[in-house]
Amino acid sequence: IPNAVSAALNRGKLTIFGTDYDTPDGTGVRDYIHISDLADLHAVALDYLDRGGESVTLNCGYGHGCSVREVASRTLAVSETAFEIEEGPRREGDPARLVADTTRMKKVLGWKAKHDDLDKIIASELRWQGGDAYRAAKAARAASAS
Repeated sequence: IPNAVSAALNRGKLTIFGTDYDTPDGTGVRDYIHISDLADLHAVALDYLDRGGESVTLNCGYGHGCSVREVASRTLAVSETAFEIEEGPRREGDPARLVADTTRMKKVLGWKAKHDDLDKIIASELRWQGGDAYRAAKAARAASAS
């Protein structure tokens, strides 16, 4: 997501590494998590430990994934900008699918996500990376559309 957003902010092109994976669109599938949910999850885990909970290893994520091509497509839509997308070869060691099994985390911590939405994750990254310049451009686009 950070690479797609960088491309949307005119900081280069987005390269999709691998388009021949055994996934619905041929690109890698990843379990992208919003940074606020990740921070909240860590705070919940610390509270659990402070209350005497057993130290355990838990997977962080939403338990479902999005493809790299889907991230590119949604970034184009959310950012309302066009950017170059290049297809490259697979990177050695990249799995076709990497999605967290959140069963144990949900059982142990009872945690519930607040930002499990790809468009919201992308919009948040756009605001963070783009700062005031992105917000001003978005406001100008909205004003001209009115």
